[in-house]
Amino acid sequence: MTRLTGIFTPNLVPFDANGHINESELRRMVDWLIEKGVSGLYPNGSTGEFMRLSFEERKRVIQIVAEENRGRVPILAGAAEANLDMILDVCRTYADLGCIAVSVTGPYYYKVSQESIEHFFRELAKRSPIDIVLYNIPQFSNEISVPVVTRLAVDCPRIVGIKDSSRDFPRFLNTLHAVKPQRPDFSCLIGCEEILFPSLLLGADGGTIASSGVVPEVIMKLHRESITGNIAQARRIQLKLLDLINAMLYGTNFPEGFRAGMSLRGFNLGTTRQLLSPREQTDLEEIRGKIACILTECGYSEAAGTCRVVPKTKNSTSAELNVEQIVLGVLKSLNK
Repeated sequence: MTRLTGIFTPNLVPFDANGHINESELRRMVDWLIEKGVSGLYPNGSTGEFMRLSFEERKRVIQIVAEENRGRVPILAGAAEANLDMILDVCRTYADLGCIAVSVTGPYYYKVSQESIEHFFRELAKRSPIDIVLYNIPQFSNEISVPVVTRLAVDCPRIVGIKDSSRDFPRFLNTLHAVKPQRPDFSCLIGCEEILFPSLLLGADGGTIASSGVVPEVIMKLHRESITGNIAQARRIQLKLLDLINAMLYGTNFPEGFRAGMSLRGFNLGTTRQLLSPREQTDLEEIRGKIACILTECGYSEAAGTCRVVPKTKNSTSAELNVEQIVLGVLKSLNK
């Protein structure tokens, strides 16, 4: 078993004009991310819109990423299928492709008991040919409680870690506190970029961070400064990243903001499979302009042509304007 550490980038899926997976662009994205120094790749996660792909398309995404990766970085493959047989099917495929582990959510759509969830993962651990990372994302699936996570970590060697996207920092700390003393090799990855630094500071092994697909240079710098103990610098980067993260995460339907951000770095993402209303399309263009301005001020000149500054209203205070200028200035200096 290889322990999962560092920053795993959730892979976006580009589409061509016909709505099919743009395989050549996906390969180019994989190469670019590896060249930028990300620790690993995480295809078929929420950012990759796996639920909007067919079963065969999900397999194909992993195949493309694995082929292009050529063993350069570890791949954590999303395997959140609808039932145990389908999960085991992709587990065999992803193991053969050389992925390091699979990420599996608790059962989704139907509400089930914690007893059922624990039994499900124990059965999966017995039969899986590849290591398993628990994926806790209660926004979209059944929560995997801390006591269940702890028992699975202690009893099931095949279950090697957890990716926690609950956005619940106290819960994440309780997981670290409950699991790490009993199983130090169990990887605890945070899936919420706003708390990456404090999570690393308190013992996280890394994270699956969507914004590392847009500004991998900055996220990897934040990770390096955190694990080497440069607390002041890491704190500064984390706080100054919030404007960019918030624009991409909350400005429009997820993950449209991240797709917009990566397109501004020079990639053709095509049109998402989630239809947007006319108003949402207009809003997205405004958000894209804001993201472009932030990236431009960070020194990413490729976004400059799309920067559209929304005029401040007469109610905007000089203090608000000054804070925005400081944020953009610090981001620019961090990129340098």
